[in-house]
Amino acid sequence: MNKRLSLALLLSLAVFLVSVLFLSSIMKEGPPDKAKAFPRGAIVVGVDAAVPPFASDDGQAVYGLDIDLANAIAAHIDLPIQFVNIGYYGLYDALISGEVDILISALRVEEARMDDVRYTRHYFDNGLLLVTPVDKPIPSLDGLAGQKVSYEFGSRADAELRVLEDEHEPVTRLPYELPTYALDSLRLAHADAAIVDATTLRLYQRRFANWSTAQRYLTRDPYAIATRHDNSDAWRLVDGALAALKENGELDRIIAMWL
Repeated sequence: MNKRLSLALLLSLAVFLVSVLFLSSIMKEGPPDKAKAFPRGAIVVGVDAAVPPFASDDGQAVYGLDIDLANAIAAHIDLPIQFVNIGYYGLYDALISGEVDILISALRVEEARMDDVRYTRHYFDNGLLLVTPVDKPIPSLDGLAGQKVSYEFGSRADAELRVLEDEHEPVTRLPYELPTYALDSLRLAHADAAIVDATTLRLYQRRFANWSTAQRYLTRDPYAIATRHDNSDAWRLVDGALAALKENGELDRIIAMWL
């Protein structure tokens, strides 16, 4: 297991343990209070609607994976919902100031923000994947030695490939301008493997549904919902709703609609 994946797994474990400890400490409080969690009588959601397919704005409405997820959570909690379209760099300020109640916006879990923000369990992992033809899997990372690996030049995949080469044997690099070009190279048998993020691969395979691949995560990049740290009622309601959507398959259905 490479160093970056190990660190990402440790961060995910830390978030999980903090959440478990927090949940244990508040179970004595009884059930969460919807009125206290969402005093405006609706769940006000901050979203950056410029990150398709997670959220987009056509000038009349916002739509996307995060929008459908927010609507499903609101339905589970049984409250109306309002969306506030905010640029990415203003999201956390809007949450902490109380302009919005929660953030659902393809947010990475950031340890540095945990004094002000509490994250739910993750709902999607956009980590980097090592992708190979389904009939030519690479059984281990050592098996990449000398193989032709396509990737987007200057991207996270480029940086991860350098880490892999530090820990394993060198590969034959095939850099491309876009991650979709890296997948084209693999599909057309110019490359033996490709490194792309999970969103890129899922969207690409919607276009080439008959092309089968094998994948393994090289890094983890969990997306979660953010609430204010001092609003334990909102966190419990939203995290509980997300858990229910995972359990009943609704989350998988939403993800499959967009990715």
